[in-house]
Amino acid sequence: MNDDSTELSTRLRSRLAGDSLWDFALALYARDGIEPACLTLQDEAGIDVAELLWHCWLYQHGLRADDTPSDVRQWQRTVTTPLRDLRRELKPAARERSGVATVRQHIKQAELDAERECLLRLEAHSRSGSVPLSELPRPCPTLEKVLPFGPQLQKKSHLLALGTLQSQLDPLYPPR
Repeated sequence: MNDDSTELSTRLRSRLAGDSLWDFALALYARDGIEPACLTLQDEAGIDVAELLWHCWLYQHGLRADDTPSDVRQWQRTVTTPLRDLRRELKPAARERSGVATVRQHIKQAELDAERECLLRLEAHSRSGSVPLSELPRPCPTLEKVLPFGPQLQKKSHLLALGTLQSQLDPLYPPR
């Protein structure tokens, strides 16, 4: 990497300073329509919600990443997804049995903790430079155009969910 690209990388990553991905994700997810939009994209298009929220965080800062680190994908595949699947599988039985409901609640908390770990890893990768980031062009393209999930987003429900996310984001463009 030459001095110019190192300086650019440092400048781009400085945009993320002081903005926790976890706090951003919690705040965005709590906004009207965001939870169902994220779950639609997860359940119908197979998009990982934590990864989606990470891309939204980057987008908010006028940045993008084209790929997700393999250790994060491995974490989601081996830890978070099995917890989510088990929590969902126990839902019917939890309505009938209080003991199952208690176990399901513990699994739900473990799933949330696993999601937080995933977001912390993504934030660390973003700040350390181990994930290549690039600046969004001006004028800023829509979220749909910068996400690396293109082929997965074909249904009208996917585009509506992305529109809901887009409506809650305002990319930041600090002075150059």
